Amino acid sequence: MGGAILDGLRAAAPAASVRATTRTSTANRPGVESRSTESDPGANRWAVEGASLVIVGVKPGGVIALLDDIADALDPDALVVSVAAGITTATMESVVPNPVVRSMPNTPALVGKGVTGVSAGSRATAAHMARARAVFELVGWVLELPEDRINALSTISGSGPAYVFHAMEQWTTAARELGFSDEHARHLVEKTFAGATALLDVSDVGPAELRRRVTSPNGTTERAIAVLDDAHLAEIYRAAAEAALARAEEMARELGH
Repeated sequence: MGGAILDGLRAAAPAASVRATTRTSTANRPGVESRSTESDPGANRWAVEGASLVIVGVKPGGVIALLDDIADALDPDALVVSVAAGITTATMESVVPNPVVRSMPNTPALVGKGVTGVSAGSRATAAHMARARAVFELVGWVLELPEDRINALSTISGSGPAYVFHAMEQWTTAARELGFSDEHARHLVEKTFAGATALLDVSDVGPAELRRRVTSPNGTTERAIAVLDDAHLAEIYRAAAEAALARAEEMARELGH
């Protein structure tokens, strides 16, 4: 995720000064200065000195320790943006005096098709939010929302790619059981999902109408959809979203300080 954001920043602002740190190796990207914390314990402080925008991309359990390490090295006006789940803006504000923004991107940001939710901390102004939006718009679509909604967003878009891949797994298995080779089953499913998404992207109607157009009365698709409807998938999807939301809220409590 950090790499996707770095690439987006470099493409949009090639003259900008960008510094990055990693745990065990450096980020070998053109125009990016980098150091590893394994070889240089002061690398994080070096990275934020003089920076106007600091993106914190470590795992949730490491956010507080990182912020504590860099707190007194931050420029007072620097905007701090976290991409970690479960760490609230209030928790971050308890460690650093800066304006903070919390974000929740998803993995399609790696190919410029991400969905990111951004929420303002108590010190973040409209200008800060505009800057955060601009960063994540480099790698996809951005939704600004109140922080009490960001866990709900994470259950849909944050985890969403996994739901799509899970469905693809099941349809690939079904294709194999219908006699297709592993290779052909994989391509049938992957290219069908990719094509359907591309069609939706350029369509002026939603998925329900596109599904209806494929579902001829008394045809094969109608019979398959009836089986899916009989399985009460709407209830299953709702239960899955609620389970993910419950875990997100649980993580927030575990990581809160």
